[in-house]
Amino acid sequence: MRAVRFSVITAAAAVALTAVTACTQKSGAESADRVVDVTAKDDSCEVSKKEFPAGHVELAVENKGSKVTEVYLLFPDDRIVAERENIGPGIKQKVTAEVKAGDYLIACKPGMKGKGIRQEVKATGGQVAKRDPKLDAAVADYRQYAQDQADETLPRVEAFVKAIKAGDVPAAKKAYAISRLGWERTEPVAESFGDIDPKVDVREDGLEDGQKWTGWHRLEKSLWKDGRIGSEEKTLADQLLADLRDWQQRVGTAEITPTSMANGAKELLDEVARGKVTGEEDRYAHTDLVDFKGNVEGAQKAYELLKPVASKNDPALARELDKQFAALEALLDKYRTDRTSYEFVSYDKVGKDDRKELSDAVNALAEPLSKLAAAVVK
Repeated sequence: MRAVRFSVITAAAAVALTAVTACTQKSGAESADRVVDVTAKDDSCEVSKKEFPAGHVELAVENKGSKVTEVYLLFPDDRIVAERENIGPGIKQKVTAEVKAGDYLIACKPGMKGKGIRQEVKATGGQVAKRDPKLDAAVADYRQYAQDQADETLPRVEAFVKAIKAGDVPAAKKAYAISRLGWERTEPVAESFGDIDPKVDVREDGLEDGQKWTGWHRLEKSLWKDGRIGSEEKTLADQLLADLRDWQQRVGTAEITPTSMANGAKELLDEVARGKVTGEEDRYAHTDLVDFKGNVEGAQKAYELLKPVASKNDPALARELDKQFAALEALLDKYRTDRTSYEFVSYDKVGKDDRKELSDAVNALAEPLSKLAAAVVK
């Protein structure tokens, strides 16, 4: 009996093992179909495949060039599906995105100017599989959050513009930083449209050839470096308000998915590392810490909305993110001059060692945050 039973069990186990192996192999094959290797070089952007199934796709990026680069997954009209910036030479990054069937572009931007080097790719198949209802709720809540931030920004910008048109330099300076807060919290959504960010938030060294400098930072330079408001500045203030009204009207049409929320949170930390910690963002006003705070708050909002799913799929990651967000918030609070408002010390008063401490805290959060998109699609 035992010998016979052993044979039956062995046979059953073999069948089960075969089924599991087949399932695993199928799952592995399906997973491989959804990975696109992107090799970024100074003069090329190579992709391992031009077609992949609709749904979740992973860009496995390696920078084999000599320059810092950025990699984007774009709609044909240049709206951003997903991006990863600040990829140094020799660095590998993974970007998870959610796509419907259709045509897309993968762009590498060595040197981070222009439209970059592009490859046409296609997502094939039917509709994306139905999501966890908790993720649908997170997307809906984040969409409302983005709209609320745009709606709250407009009165603040109107106050900034009013001061400029009145020629009141002190009032304009006072209104400048707070007028940017809603934008900084949701910057990846605004950037996803492609054409608004270059009008309102570009710095002088980020201008494309032939591009006229407009927006917040152009006015910042006039207020703090030149100390004057002329007719051109008044015209630029009107244009800033018009461009931001355009943003307010278009926010509701943005493509938002759980992975774009997660990737956007990481992008906000990249924004901090690239411009705020270095003091390059508000180089004349030195109000970088207000922008810094806005970026961190926006990243944390996206994370908190995704946390119910992320904490279930990857509890250790959620615990680490909770810890690092709290640490960075506590560190930022050291520089607040008024706990009831968004007033911080002027960033030119923050010393080298303190900037290093802030940078280290940002990096400690950015590393686990880069894993959030993968955690919500497990």
